[in-house]
Amino acid sequence: MTTILNGSLRTLDKELVPPGVNSHSLKAPEQELWSPDSYFKCLLDFSLSSSGLVEICLMHPLDVVKTRFQIQRCATDPNSYKSLGDSFRVIFRTEGLFGFYKGILPPILAETPKRAVKFFTFEQYKKLLGYVSLSPALTFAIAGLGSGLTEAIVVNPFEVVKVGLQANRNKFTEQPSTMSYARHIIKKEGLGLQGLNKGFTATLARHGVFNMVYFGFYYNVKNIVPVNKDPTLEFLRKFGIGLLSGTIASVINIPFDVAKSRIQGPQPVPGEIKYRTCFKTMAIVYREEGILALYKGLLPKIMRLGPGGAVMLLVYEYAYSWLQENW
Repeated sequence: MTTILNGSLRTLDKELVPPGVNSHSLKAPEQELWSPDSYFKCLLDFSLSSSGLVEICLMHPLDVVKTRFQIQRCATDPNSYKSLGDSFRVIFRTEGLFGFYKGILPPILAETPKRAVKFFTFEQYKKLLGYVSLSPALTFAIAGLGSGLTEAIVVNPFEVVKVGLQANRNKFTEQPSTMSYARHIIKKEGLGLQGLNKGFTATLARHGVFNMVYFGFYYNVKNIVPVNKDPTLEFLRKFGIGLLSGTIASVINIPFDVAKSRIQGPQPVPGEIKYRTCFKTMAIVYREEGILALYKGLLPKIMRLGPGGAVMLLVYEYAYSWLQENW
C-alpha cells in the first residue's frame, strides 16, 4: 500500500509539472531564501550595526559639541564656546548630562541601514569597476566615493532632525521629541530640499569625500605595509592604518561638514534663509569668518571618527573573515 501511495504521489507530482521543467527546480526559491550566503550577509550587517550603535552611544557627546562649534558664528558672542573643555563644562552646567545626548535617536535609527549601505555598495562598486581598466588604488577610491554618495541619500533626513535637536540649547526635558520635531519640519517646510532633505548637496559632498579618502587610504596603505604574523601586531597595524584613514578623511571633508551644519541648523535671522547650497555656504563662511571657520569642530570630529573609523573597519574585516571561515 505504501509503495502504491508513494508511486501515486510521484505520478501526480510528474503530472503537475509542465513538460521540460525539472520538479526539483520548483523548490529552489525556498532554498535561496535561507541560503548560507543570506545568513552570512545578515550576520555581517548585524555585527556592523552593533559596533556602530556602541560607537554612537560612546561618542555622541563629541558629535553634539562638534555641531555646536560649527553653527556658532562669532567668537565675541557671549554664548559661544571658548574651547573644547569649556563647551563640555557649559553644556553640563546649563543642560545637564542628557544635554550631551540630544539628537541621539536619529543616528541610532539610521545606523543599521547606513552601515549596510556603506559596506555593501562599496563592495558592489568595486565589482563594477573591475570591468574597467583602473589601478587598484583608483578603484578603492572611486568605490568609496560611490558608497559615500549612496549612503548620503539614506542618512540626510536623519541628519536634518539630528542637527536641529543638537542645536537646541534648552534643557533636555524642555526640547521636543525626535518624532514631534520631524513632524514640525515636514509640516512647516515639507519633504524637499528646503525641508526634511535640506543640506542634501552638502551631505553628498561630506559622505562622498569622507568615504573616498577613508576606503581609498585604508586599503591602499594596508596593501603597502607588510602583514605581520603576530596577531597582536597585525591588529595594531590595521588599527593604526584605520585611525589614520578616519583622521585624514575628517580633515579633508570637514568644510563640507561645516556647510551642512549651517544649512541644516538654525539660520542667523529667523524666517530668513542665509545658507542654502553647499559651495555658496562655504564661500559665505570664508568671506565673513575666515578660512579657519571652515574647520570648526575639527578636534571633536577627529576624536570621534579617528578611532571610530578604525574600529568600524576592523569589525568589518574580522567579522567578514570569521563568517567566511565558519559559513
